Amino acid sequence: MLDENRKHPSIWRHRDFLLLWGGQTVSEMGSQVTILALPLVAVVLLEASAFQVGLLSAAETSAYLLVALPAGAIVDRVPKLRLMIWCNLALFLVIGSVPLAHAVGALTLAQLYAVALVSSVFSVFFSVAYQSYLPVLLDRDQLMDGNGKVAVSGSVAQIAGPSLGAGLVALVGAAGAMAADALSFALSAGSLTAVRTREPRRPAAEADRRRPRLWAQIREGLSYVTRDPILRNSVAFNGTANFFVIMVETLGPVFLIRTLHLRPALVGLLLALGAVGGVAGGVAARYLARKVGSARISWISMTVLSLPGLLIPLAGHGWWVLLFGFGWISWTFASTVAGVSLTTYRQAACPPDMLGRVSAAARWITWGTLPLGGVAGGALATALGVRTTLWIAVTGGCCAGLWLFFSPLRGMRDIPLGRPEPELAGGLP
Repeated sequence: MLDENRKHPSIWRHRDFLLLWGGQTVSEMGSQVTILALPLVAVVLLEASAFQVGLLSAAETSAYLLVALPAGAIVDRVPKLRLMIWCNLALFLVIGSVPLAHAVGALTLAQLYAVALVSSVFSVFFSVAYQSYLPVLLDRDQLMDGNGKVAVSGSVAQIAGPSLGAGLVALVGAAGAMAADALSFALSAGSLTAVRTREPRRPAAEADRRRPRLWAQIREGLSYVTRDPILRNSVAFNGTANFFVIMVETLGPVFLIRTLHLRPALVGLLLALGAVGGVAGGVAARYLARKVGSARISWISMTVLSLPGLLIPLAGHGWWVLLFGFGWISWTFASTVAGVSLTTYRQAACPPDMLGRVSAAARWITWGTLPLGGVAGGALATALGVRTTLWIAVTGGCCAGLWLFFSPLRGMRDIPLGRPEPELAGGLP
């Protein structure tokens, strides 16, 4: 039976969607806080080297490369809401072990590596599950609005979360930030537990008879991504951008603390400026898409609006440190604007019964580069220095937008949001 809220034309009055959206936003924010808070714990409390911080960053994001593909197929087989709740509870315990170990004087780098790896696995399963659960809650005419809101909050969380982590370190210390991070996952689990809508059940015999093998489902999701020309270029862009952006996120605290000798409190405030760009991008995305065109703004934002990001390695002592903040704002604004349009296309164009597999395949490509970028950043910083590595990172990040420029998007005003016809998903013209 459909939830009564589905009768309302506006999803702002849809109780279960608001609970899901709130839980997803809090969980995504917590995951992104971890991405920066853990390296700051390593730098501030354990005096980790640049290479050790790079390895920690790789461990934090390694699950995207290792388990994202099977996660999509598994998510399509199990109750998604229950899976999301259990993932949040597990993250509460895993992340909470860090401040507990610090309180008793037993915190080590080995534990941080283990926490980073395990938490990344649960984060992958959660992120794939919530995107696939959305069509259960919303009617077809509400999906675009819901997808847009989820895409905006996810993009903002990806940008604002690490900045929030730095701010928490400044306010309550590195261990305190991890305690607040753990609490966010408990709050998210509570929000999702209050959702009433359940997925329709198929008879067990029918489900087993119709269910393809796990590898066949994985291959199907990858095939869909690589056949669709817009989706293929968008994941190539995101994968390239993430490879270089993770270098800045990983080495930014090292650069600001050890090269520019800033106090952790000032580092937190400076990195928190990234949230300004992310929020502004999320708010402006729909307006810019309407005025400029959703296809045009996706590549314009990443080839033009992101160029001030080149100022990041120019930051110096005194007021010159603000160049880092200004460059970071431009990057977060541009990437959020592009991300809203591209993520909405994937969710709207993909058949609902394949959302888990396609989302996982896209994330395997786009986020699978994160651990590679973390290791590369740490190795390059050790060999060439932190500032030189930042130059490589910002240059590569700005060039990532060329994937969108040299794609079908350049010949369009707006990104098509209908299901693509089979003959249109064959490759670049």
